[in-house]
Amino acid sequence: MAEAAKLPIIDLSSTDLISTANFIRQACVEYGFFYLVNHGVEEELLARVFEESRKFFSLPLAAKMNLLRKEHRGYTPLYAENLDPSSSSKGDSKESFYIGPLEKSCLNQWPSQELLPSWRPTMESYYCKVMSAGKKLISLIALALNLDKDYFEKIGALDEPESFLRLLHYPGELGHFEEQIFGASAHSDYGMITLLVTDGVPGLQAYVYSTSVCREKFKDPQTWENVFHMNGAFIVNIGDMMERWTNCLFRSTLHRVMPTGQERYSLAFFLDPNTECIVQCLGSCCSESRPQRFPPIRSGDYLKERLMLTYGS
Repeated sequence: MAEAAKLPIIDLSSTDLISTANFIRQACVEYGFFYLVNHGVEEELLARVFEESRKFFSLPLAAKMNLLRKEHRGYTPLYAENLDPSSSSKGDSKESFYIGPLEKSCLNQWPSQELLPSWRPTMESYYCKVMSAGKKLISLIALALNLDKDYFEKIGALDEPESFLRLLHYPGELGHFEEQIFGASAHSDYGMITLLVTDGVPGLQAYVYSTSVCREKFKDPQTWENVFHMNGAFIVNIGDMMERWTNCLFRSTLHRVMPTGQERYSLAFFLDPNTECIVQCLGSCCSESRPQRFPPIRSGDYLKERLMLTYGS
């Protein structure tokens, strides 16, 4: 049985920026996961977002399929995504809905106002609030990397960032399958950082590295720990792009969602840079003894490659 992960807690409202940055650095080097509290997103708004999410996923399948995912926006049905094809041939037991950058709102898909009159304004309000918290956190991550606080702004990463809000629904009853089915099979996220909040139903697990394997994500044996819901907190994890930027100093940790027999909802916000931003090893993260491991790559090209592997063409 998996034990509970003892994740660091980062206070986004702290006025001691240096101390907070040091805590973030330790969390990102050792865990790749941490809790974020006092982030500025009101509990009342979170409750409304979860309520609107439940309303959408309770619609008939035909109504949801009218908003089937296009341009990486809209509805993804059960078993349409497999984050780890080596572990299961069936696909993951979740359905989801993607909302992309509001500056490109014409690409987003929205349920009709007749069906869900409060849906769009609620999601847009939440998107903006989480974006604000994410940008503040990124400035502290820059300090944690011994960079200027506004480093990622200066290189254009946060100039119209390519960020997505993903509503997730994991059904409680799955039926009988001959192979193990995951809510979300083992994976690491693709971008800079992810800010996740759940409805409190358990299921999220993170892979814990032993010191002998360090950052070799896919090396056996794997040990898993449960990442539990904390009231009022986001669960934050580092993505592969940030790991690449930091020359693997900050770790992008494997995680998965296990079915528990209970219906589960969560909200994942993926804060990713502007598609034209070049991701290359940070000067503070390489040296003669720690040479650059990855060539520079355009953010949009990197994300496109990763999404193609997950969803196909």
